[in-house]
Amino acid sequence: QVQLVESGGGLVQAGGSLRLSCAATGRGFNNYGMGWFRQAPGKERGFVAAISWGGGTTYYVESVKGRFTISRDNAKNTVYLQMNSLKPEDTAVYYCAASDTRLLPLLKLSGTYHYWGQGTQVTVSS
Repeated sequence: QVQLVESGGGLVQAGGSLRLSCAATGRGFNNYGMGWFRQAPGKERGFVAAISWGGGTTYYVESVKGRFTISRDNAKNTVYLQMNSLKPEDTAVYYCAASDTRLLPLLKLSGTYHYWGQGTQVTVSS
């Protein structure tokens, strides 16, 4: 069992930056691939970024490539999402999630994940 708690969301102007954190409690964090997803009002939850259990492989949705960076610190049981050059269309609730899949491309699919955090709101003003 893994519990996930996100933090770091807030209100920022377009062009600004935020760093989201997701702290995990429970056993075996370094055995899980981790993902960030987001859900804007009236839209389905969508994939943002994912990282393999060792951190050697990452995936991004096309719209955030070059602006967002996912990373993890297994010693701290934490995964991060550094978000730069934020745009109003990045406004959403951001969720982190954990998966024990060993098929790395599946980390882009929400159905792969077993554990989810409660979400943190990110609002980007124009």
